[in-house]
Amino acid sequence: MIGALVAAWATAAALQLVLWLVQLRTRNAAIVDVGWAAAFTLVVGVFALRAEAPPATWLPIAIVVVLWSVRLSAYLVSRGAMLGAEEGRYVELRRRWSPHADRAFAVFFQAQAALVAVLATAFVVPFFERPWDSGWLRALGIAVSAIAIVGEAVADAQLARWKRTHRGQVCDAGLWGYSRHPNYFFEWCYWVGLASYSLAFAPWGLLALAGQAIILGSIWGVTGIPPTEEQAIRSKGDAYRDYQRRVSRFVPMRRDRADQRARSNVS
Repeated sequence: MIGALVAAWATAAALQLVLWLVQLRTRNAAIVDVGWAAAFTLVVGVFALRAEAPPATWLPIAIVVVLWSVRLSAYLVSRGAMLGAEEGRYVELRRRWSPHADRAFAVFFQAQAALVAVLATAFVVPFFERPWDSGWLRALGIAVSAIAIVGEAVADAQLARWKRTHRGQVCDAGLWGYSRHPNYFFEWCYWVGLASYSLAFAPWGLLALAGQAIILGSIWGVTGIPPTEEQAIRSKGDAYRDYQRRVSRFVPMRRDRADQRARSNVS
């Protein structure tokens, strides 16, 4: 299993090296996100080639991971993460890291490759161990992850449609009227589903709990919500501050409950 994770890291590192070289020409570092998402499909292939357990134990989770990986990669490409204008977050990083931005981005790209290997612990165990459950825990995990993939796709589609017709305005339609970051919420739910599936392979399956915790920590305090909202405030100002007051930060909930929470926080 350790050898498979090392191979996963090497595969992701090679992919991110290529993409870093690409961004030297395109000056669009957002391609790192495409590489991060797409790497999981390659990792599934690495694990499948090295698998020691019967396919029936790992094929369901492999299919879910690939579906998530392909959908997210395609969405990021459609947003211009490869050939479009560089996203605001990366423009800001390039400014902060100047005049050594290229070197800093090289480290950043490889850090994302290492993160892929770490998060792969969320689904590596079923390729090598046998489950103890009768199938219910694995079914629950697949259901949660599948619903999360659909939810994230719906949130992304709603945001893309809003941007086409309400350029420069804050999106508060559909799921975005219940959470300021429904895409991040469903992303975390996806990893919770993987963890549920892998817990059927305890004790090694306990490794999967780390993946959803890392994702939640990253979304909540590092590369997810904070820089996204900072960029939104820079570009939309008071309109986004009003949105922050009206709508839940993460977990989707009715506006009246979000308003109650906002008022209690102020008081």
